[in-house]
Amino acid sequence: MTKILVIHGPNLDVLGKRETGIYGEETIESINAAIEKAAGAEKAEVEFYQSNHEGDIVDKINGTDVSGILINPAAYTHTSVAIHDALRAKGLPAVEVHLSNIYSREEFRHKSLIAPVVTGQISGFGKNSYILGLKALLETIHGR
Repeated sequence: MTKILVIHGPNLDVLGKRETGIYGEETIESINAAIEKAAGAEKAEVEFYQSNHEGDIVDKINGTDVSGILINPAAYTHTSVAIHDALRAKGLPAVEVHLSNIYSREEFRHKSLIAPVVTGQISGFGKNSYILGLKALLETIHGR
């Protein structure tokens, strides 16, 4: 069975409570449930991981044994050379996702340090960014 690691970056543990005008009212639990349902329909297994700490995310990437990674690096998108390097070194298919359209927001959010080392990026579709990212990742893994 195909196994996917879903990484949620900093502050995503408080989804539904913070800046709902930007991120919506979905919680991390409801997003995870939707991902799990979509993965099940594709006969895939998902493992969820959330951390507010950059080094912990790097350790998780380095220590994982999965077929691919679905990652919302959140604020680390724009700052983390360490996560960039871990994803590049791991060499797995990976998709970067964002709830909001990072390119319609503040200028500093327009640059992703993660994008050059992932298979693709999906942003701006709320919870559906994760579902679309998962489908794209599974298609990449299975060569469809």
